[in-house]
Amino acid sequence: MSERIPMTPAGYQKMLAEFKHVREVLRPQVVRDIEEAREHGDISENAEFEDAKERQAHIEGRVRELEYRLALSEVVDVTKMVPSNTVVFGTTVDLEDEDSEERFTYRIVGLEEANVRAGQISYSSPIGRALLGRRVDDEVRFETPKGTRTVIIKAVLYK
Repeated sequence: MSERIPMTPAGYQKMLAEFKHVREVLRPQVVRDIEEAREHGDISENAEFEDAKERQAHIEGRVRELEYRLALSEVVDVTKMVPSNTVVFGTTVDLEDEDSEERFTYRIVGLEEANVRAGQISYSSPIGRALLGRRVDDEVRFETPKGTRTVIIKAVLYK
């Protein structure tokens, strides 16, 4: 049996919207493009036909991937949990770098949702794995490409 894929409610809705768009907009458009390219005659030397068939293969692959991920998704809504000081999937964590005293905030999310620039890190990233299960005031060490980094958990928010 396959493993469940954790997602936030927003991540699930975003993936569902992409699935609908690919299936209901992109798929029919590429079918029309293939039909139009066929009308231009010999398909053996028709670059438009080859391009449309290649796009169709890509779209069908994405549809299958999204169907799989949606079927295995497990939506985790931290707003419905009893807040504690423990870092779990979906929580927002305020951190302070032990060396520089720089403060920053991350939300622990699924792989598809991760975007470090937007403050969203995957639960399976080095820092995500190091933070899960930890509590406010814990000192957390993790490896980065630049070496070991230590942060202190200042707050855990269930929002």
